[in-house]
Parts: sequence; structure tokens; C-alpha cells
Amino acid sequence: MVSPSTRAAGGENTSLWVCGPAWDGVWMLNALWLAPLVLWLARGAADPESSPVDALYLATTALFWIGHRLCSAWIAYGTEAYRPVVRRYPVRFLVVPALVTGVCFAAFLPADDALPWTREQRLVAFAIVDYVFVTYHFAAQHFGVLSLYRERAGRSAGSATRRLDRLFALGIGGALVLVADVLAGAVAYQDLWIDRVVPDGVVAAAEAIRTGALGVLLVATAAMLAAEVRAPRRSPPRVLYVLGVAAIVAVGLQPRSLFLFLVLWTSQHWMVAVGLASRTPSAEPAPARGIARRALHALNGRPWAVLCFLMAGSVALMPFFEVEANRQGGVYYGDRIFGAFATGLRTSSWVPALVALGFATGFLHYLLDRGVYRLSDPATRTAARGLLGRPTPGPLPRLEERSPAAA
Repeated sequence: MVSPSTRAAGGENTSLWVCGPAWDGVWMLNALWLAPLVLWLARGAADPESSPVDALYLATTALFWIGHRLCSAWIAYGTEAYRPVVRRYPVRFLVVPALVTGVCFAAFLPADDALPWTREQRLVAFAIVDYVFVTYHFAAQHFGVLSLYRERAGRSAGSATRRLDRLFALGIGGALVLVADVLAGAVAYQDLWIDRVVPDGVVAAAEAIRTGALGVLLVATAAMLAAEVRAPRRSPPRVLYVLGVAAIVAVGLQPRSLFLFLVLWTSQHWMVAVGLASRTPSAEPAPARGIARRALHALNGRPWAVLCFLMAGSVALMPFFEVEANRQGGVYYGDRIFGAFATGLRTSSWVPALVALGFATGFLHYLLDRGVYRLSDPATRTAARGLLGRPTPGPLPRLEERSPAAA
């Protein structure tokens, strides 16, 4: 049996878990219970969207969707821990976010005839760009979690393991997810771009491609597990996380399981992000002055309180952000909670501003995640010591891959 703690590279004992097996099982390794739960709820249903899975997705969407999108902004601007980081990197945390926000509002507030493209054309272009970024962003989170667990096992210096983690995260959590989406016809406005570059024979050979992709998934997962078995300091959380990602992608590669995959793919990502955000500022120093800063510190020092705050905010903001998120139709969960208020927002004069807000917060989420989890930077490591569990962290890997400039 592996000891619950191991000696890290810096010499101090560090738990292999972020916060213990129970907490990690709920927030970091949730795919292991989400996948069987979703499959069990969908059993016997001809249409999974009419099964109890729909109620589960309503709950995860309401509690975690917007909270996860705003959590990196909260870490950057609402915590005492990151005040020095924001002051040290004003371009990264202030200038670039302001420019991205300005571009989004400048794109959607003008009327149809004010710019060369109509609002609908601008929406389609932004949606395609967002799909590319979000696919990469999800894969980068997988790499980040594997890197975090690798560091806690004292193996942050292992370049070979880091490369393997990157290949698994981007190849399985990114490329194979794209393959699953293409085969299911679920890529954002697929007929406008993917279908123009993907040969017609791909659709005809869908079953063979799925079989080959499942083979790649099996080989990649086996390679990750074999590398973990051979590692000098084994990490059970890494093993469990790899199995969870593999389970999600395996569901996505099955025919007629698009909704089930969507529930798993998004819910897992949202919960991991919110869980990480609740732990990251928990060891921040107390502010020297300021009533508001002391109040925020009292909140940030209690991970359970941060979780409740993010979940409550997610529910409250849900109808405002669904205006942009359901751009291709689909279920409006906000209608079930807020009724006519949510419906009225979609027909109000605020729609262009709400669409701009939705895209802006999405792009800022990709950007700020890269900033708050840039753990190769000493100042950021110090700010995130509540997540790392080390009073004086040594050299650590980045939790996020370097994202495109606009992300």
C-alpha cells in the first residue's frame, strides 16, 4: 500500500492528495463516480435527454457552470493572496483582460449595418473561435491536474513523465474529444468549417474511426498506468484521474451518446475548477487594513465558504449567461428556475450586451486560468500555497499549458 504522504523534492512531507482522498474523490476525481452515475440514470431510456440524466445536468449546470467560469477572476481580483501577483503583472491581469473585454463588446453592440458582418455572422465567428479555445482549455486542465499530482508525489523534475502527461492530456483529452464531436456532428457550426475540411468519407467510415480511436485510448491509458507503476513514487490520485478521463472519452466515442458525453465532459471540468479555486487562496496572509479586504479574507480562508459563494453566484447568474450559451438552440435550464424572467432576457434589448458578456467572460476565463495557475513563477507559487500545501514551494510545473494569445 502506498503511504498517504511522500517526501517531496524540497525535503518536506507532502500529501499525495490535494486535500485528502474523500475531498479529492468528490472534486478532483469526480469522473470516477459521475460516469457510472450518468450511465445508470440513462439505463433503458431511448432518449437520454428525457431520462433522469437531464435533472442531474440541470443541477451541475446551475451550481457549477458560471461559478467555474468566474473562479479564476475571483482568485486574481478577490483574494489577498494574489494582490502581489496582479501588481507584478499588470499587463497579464489588467491590460489584456480589458482589451479582450473591449473587443467582445465592440463586436456585438454595433447594429447589423454598422460593421461589415452582421451580428449573426459575428456570433458564428466568435462561437467557432470559442470552440477551439474551450477544447484546448479542457485538455489543458487535464494536464494541470496531472502536473499537480505529479508535483505532490515529488516528481516535478521528471521531464519524461511531463511529456507523457502532455501527450495524454492534449491527445486524449483534446484530439480524441474533437474526433468524437466531429463524428457526432457536435462541433460548433460544424457545417461552416469542419465539414469543409473533413472528407465526406470520414462520416461513412465513422464506425471504423471510432474503433481505431478506442484502440488509441486504450493504448494511451495503458501507457500512462504502466509509467505510474514504474515510477519511484507512485501516485494513486494520478492513476484514478487517468482512468476518469479515459472513461469520459470512451463514452464520447460511443454512437448516440452525445448528451451523456456532454454531461460528463462539462460537469467534470466545472467541478474540478471550482474545487481548485476553493483551495488556492486558503493559506493567504491576513490583510493589514481595510474592512472589505478583511471580509474577503474571512471568506477565502474557508474553502467551504468559497465553494458556497461560487455555487450561489453560479445559480444567480445562470439566466444572464444562457442568452449566449444556447446560441445553437437547446434546453434553457434557467427557464426552469427563473421562469418568465429568464425567458424575457432572451427577447430584451439587452441581448447584444449579454452575448458580449458571455464571450468576454469565457475568453477571460481561459486567459486568467493561465495566469493564476502559472506555477513556474515564484510569486504565483507563493500565492497558491493553499493549493500546493507547501509553505515554501520549490520549482513546480505549470498547471496550464501555454494557451493561444487570445485565450
